[in-house]
Amino acid sequence: MSGGPPKGLPSTGPHSLLDMPHPLAGSSSEEAVGGDSTPSPDLLMARSFGDKDLILPNGGTPAGTSSPASSSSLLNRLQLDDDIDGETRDLFVTVDDPKKHVCTMETYITYRITTKSTRVEFDLPEYSVRRRYQDFDWLRNKLEESQPTHLIPPLPEKFVVKGVVDRFSEEFVETRRKALDKFLKRITDHPVLSFNEHFNVFLTAKDLNAYKKQGMALLTRVGESVKHVTGGYKLRSRPLEFAAVGDYLDTFALKLGTIDRIAQRIIKEEIEYLVELREYGPVYSTWSALEGELTEPLEGVSACIGNCSTALEELTDDMTEDFLPVLREYILYSDSMKSVLKKRDQVQAEYEAKLEAVALRKEDRPKVPADVERCQDRMECFNADLKADMERWQNNKRQDFRQLLVGMADKNIQYYEKCLMAWESIIPLLQEKQEAK
Repeated sequence: MSGGPPKGLPSTGPHSLLDMPHPLAGSSSEEAVGGDSTPSPDLLMARSFGDKDLILPNGGTPAGTSSPASSSSLLNRLQLDDDIDGETRDLFVTVDDPKKHVCTMETYITYRITTKSTRVEFDLPEYSVRRRYQDFDWLRNKLEESQPTHLIPPLPEKFVVKGVVDRFSEEFVETRRKALDKFLKRITDHPVLSFNEHFNVFLTAKDLNAYKKQGMALLTRVGESVKHVTGGYKLRSRPLEFAAVGDYLDTFALKLGTIDRIAQRIIKEEIEYLVELREYGPVYSTWSALEGELTEPLEGVSACIGNCSTALEELTDDMTEDFLPVLREYILYSDSMKSVLKKRDQVQAEYEAKLEAVALRKEDRPKVPADVERCQDRMECFNADLKADMERWQNNKRQDFRQLLVGMADKNIQYYEKCLMAWESIIPLLQEKQEAK
């Protein structure tokens, strides 16, 4: 992971969502805790049934409630809130050593996954397995199924345009290896996802296909309930804080997409300019053979252009290998975040539908069904998990882009310094010839 150690994911136990800072808001703690803050009608919907108020909450997960399909998620968070720094981290995963496999039916690349851990969930302190891209895709799908309330890191795009990008070239394979390594490190640094059983299988199983053949898992409780309850029901309104996140993600992805397209055009033009420079420099060298007193100056200009060509090639490579992948990862990240927001909306829609069904009963004081309470707990859990992951994502984004922009500035400074030094180096040579005359 780039930057400093990620901030620990807050527990979804006794904390209220109102006590947790919004990732896109300022540091107005007075509005978040301890004030007279009353949720607006758009954010809060309450109906009193007997002695219990049913609320459409933005509140946190009640104590003792864990994420769906993750009975130990609360414990994991509590254990790892202060256990993310490198000195106490107990799980390390790396992706390296890509190898090409040529078979009768297909050709593909595998990568070595090395895992070192002191966790009790692992039988051995170190594992080494080989995985191909579709195995990473399997892992991500399993994480989405089993941890629907969490933001799952994106994978690099699977498909490439044939004839434009050679997916077996060293450059492409190395770029993908870096992206897959970052994908696993994002999961490793997450206090819930890193304890997922499918992640454990991915890291340790010698024959992953045996697990794949078990078939797709059943829908999660969240997805199953949504399928049967929310059919035809339209969500009234997304809470303002999550609506703000959705609007931000739309703008964020649009800006990054524009930067990505322009950056690709710049790289294309630099490559074309590089071709011209490589033809341009040797002309001075061949010309020098025809001259007497101008031989050394012309050779110097040729060498200078060659040095500038090398510097430009390094700058172009840096943009291609370091700058563009980060942009694309965060474009995909925004899509992943939108997907989780949509799932959250479905859970809210389920809760609203259940509330309306209870409200329509012709009873003075209808009893609150247990399934409505469970649905409310699930929604509170979803809200808390999503907010915590958004905060973590914002922290990582700030760190990654600070490092990216500093690196970009440094690489450009180095490029222009090298060009300046190259051109300055031939000035004394030209001056010596002038003085000799």
